[in-house]
Amino acid sequence: MNSSVFLRLMVMLVQLWPCSPSTQSSSTQNTVQSLTAVRRVKRGWLWEPFFVTEEQISPHPVYVGQLKSDLDKQDGSLQYILDGEGAGSIFYIDEYNGTIYVTQKLDREKKPFYILNAKAINRSTQNAVEPESEFIVKVRDVNDNEPQFLDGPYVATVPEMSPEGTSVTQVTATDADDPSFGNGARLLYSLLQGQPYFSVEPKTGVIRMASQMDRETKDQYLVIIQAKDMVGQPGGLSATATVTINLSDINDNPPKFQHRLYYMSVSEEAPVGTTVGKVFAEDSDTGDNAAMDYFIEVDSSDAFNIITNNETQEGIVLLKKRVDYESQRRHHIEVKAVNRYIDERFLKEGPFEDTTIVKINVEDADEPPVFTLESYVMEIVEGAESGSLVGVVTARDPDEDDSPVRYSIVHSTLSKRLFSINEHNGAIITTEPLDREIASWHNITVTATETRNPEKISEANVYVQVLDVNDNAPKFPKDYETFVCENAVSGQLIQSISAVDQDDSAEGHHFNFSLAQENTNSSHFTVKDNQDNTAGIFTGKSGFRRQEQFFFYLPILIQDNGIPPLTSTNTLTVTVCDCDTEVNVFYCRYGAFMYSLGLSTEALVAALACIIIFLVFFLAIVAVRQQQKKKPPFSEKMEEFRENVVSYDDEGGGEEDTEAFDISALRTRTVVRAHKPRKKVASEIQSLYRQSLQVGPDSAIFRQFISEKLEEANTDPSVPPYDSLQTYAFEGTGSLAGSLSSLGSTTSDMDQSYDYLADWGPHFKQLAGMYSSHRTVGD
Repeated sequence: MNSSVFLRLMVMLVQLWPCSPSTQSSSTQNTVQSLTAVRRVKRGWLWEPFFVTEEQISPHPVYVGQLKSDLDKQDGSLQYILDGEGAGSIFYIDEYNGTIYVTQKLDREKKPFYILNAKAINRSTQNAVEPESEFIVKVRDVNDNEPQFLDGPYVATVPEMSPEGTSVTQVTATDADDPSFGNGARLLYSLLQGQPYFSVEPKTGVIRMASQMDRETKDQYLVIIQAKDMVGQPGGLSATATVTINLSDINDNPPKFQHRLYYMSVSEEAPVGTTVGKVFAEDSDTGDNAAMDYFIEVDSSDAFNIITNNETQEGIVLLKKRVDYESQRRHHIEVKAVNRYIDERFLKEGPFEDTTIVKINVEDADEPPVFTLESYVMEIVEGAESGSLVGVVTARDPDEDDSPVRYSIVHSTLSKRLFSINEHNGAIITTEPLDREIASWHNITVTATETRNPEKISEANVYVQVLDVNDNAPKFPKDYETFVCENAVSGQLIQSISAVDQDDSAEGHHFNFSLAQENTNSSHFTVKDNQDNTAGIFTGKSGFRRQEQFFFYLPILIQDNGIPPLTSTNTLTVTVCDCDTEVNVFYCRYGAFMYSLGLSTEALVAALACIIIFLVFFLAIVAVRQQQKKKPPFSEKMEEFRENVVSYDDEGGGEEDTEAFDISALRTRTVVRAHKPRKKVASEIQSLYRQSLQVGPDSAIFRQFISEKLEEANTDPSVPPYDSLQTYAFEGTGSLAGSLSSLGSTTSDMDQSYDYLADWGPHFKQLAGMYSSHRTVGD
């Protein structure tokens, strides 16, 4: 067979679906659909569309279709071969007649079709008589899958009182069957539970409100939705889903008081801010929709206030001001509760508020006395005699028994001394005259105490103002030093004066200045009043002589503007100075001092000269003393002295008490003082030897030495804390070397060389043997 045979015929497979089960062949027992809608193109393959129904269960292979070549003479010379998906396992072919069978149950949801290849060969030659061709076997769907709600469980929320038809939520189910074949995937939704409050759209699954519902009646509903395939027809598969629908709150309920009348009580002693009681208005709503504010609508006494507790939604009645049992025993207030947030949609339902009545009884208490005023201001004229009435304070017991009250003054010691109070009627009197210039105001604390209950005490402040009277005459503000030159001319200003007055003038002070009429020096000086509380002192003549009169005493008359006016005479001392053009105040001041002692100018000059000479002499002595202090304590003509400790008043523990006092501190002069470099002992002893030949115990150097030693003992901080006697004995002129005292030594004997003692003669032979460096250890 040549190649033209393979191109002779092309067959197109047209897939046609059956319109009804009646078109199925009875030979396949309603399991295989065979159609004869095949179009032939020249020569080639002949076959029908291949379909197999899923879920087909049979003990024998199920017929699918037949392949046939138009060259097949049905004599068995041709062999049909099947290849592709499932060939040999799921599908097999009768190699003699081309019939195809399925051997297993198929599932369209797993694999909807299979692609196979068909071949036809000559048995004898094994040559292909037809070209290899591809064909498809489709798995036909059956309704074998239930609907499924993949998004469940469902929870939805909708506001209460929503109108009918309001969308709540949507549920959706899926079906794995083929939506393009039959009705196996066509779903229909229905409501199994939830009537008559909800409804569901059959095709979309949208749940809607079927009526208005009140959350306060029921706030949660369980709705069951069914999804059924086959468009809800009998025999279809179904599934259900539960939808929890919650009703959210809206402010559709006003507050309501639990009681139409509340009774409360408060003590008249209760302080401001005391909680009197609580009221509560219920609101069926929740959250912000139940929030409310409380107000007092009517309160004739204005003694109470109300606040809202946002946590408990209670109204707390507070005491706004003190109440009095004796004045008003019952109070009547009207309280209103109003929703804080109002939904305008429900305003037509009525006002979202409620009112109630609160009656408050005032409880009687034993109160302290009450002063008629919180504080008193009183006045009294200064200088009023003792026992003068300042004023009266009044207090009474506000209770019904009206207990008598006793008054007293407390706190101020000064007030107790200056004032007293009548304990029965509260009259305050002075105990001594008052002086405004000492204190213009006095603060007094007065107490009122119940006689029947002394624990009930009240206080009031009394402020006493001392009124001024003109009892202080004006005077100079200071002591003036006034000088006039001998060569002064007439009309020359020598002093400006003013005045002060301790009194308090309501219109301000005004002083008048003048010379007293008895002034004998009126021709020498004049006073000019400047009309501004100052005055000028002018010369009344030209030329003054100190030899004639050194001082002038001017009586200045000063008058104030008080009622009645007071006048005082103040003396101004004018000193005459010897000057050319300017006043030498220093010279005049001391000249006047000497003149007051009866000394002339010459005597003044002599006295000043003596003072200068005395100062120079004193400075010279100080310089000499300082120079002498710089010299060594032992001069060249000084005799030897020796320091000894004589006695101490030490009352220690006896001979065995070796720690009562350390006397070694007395053996040195440099315990605390700064270290001074010590001269070599050899040169010091030689110098003392020379001094001892010339110095006696009565010399000035000896006395100076004793004074210096005494000064050192008094100022040395290292001396013992007991009185001691130190003596400095003169050893006579017979000594060749003077004193060998080591009390002033700051070095050890081991540090010195005493070889020079051998050169001093036989008198120092034994001493040289003791201190010589040539001695042996056994010496």
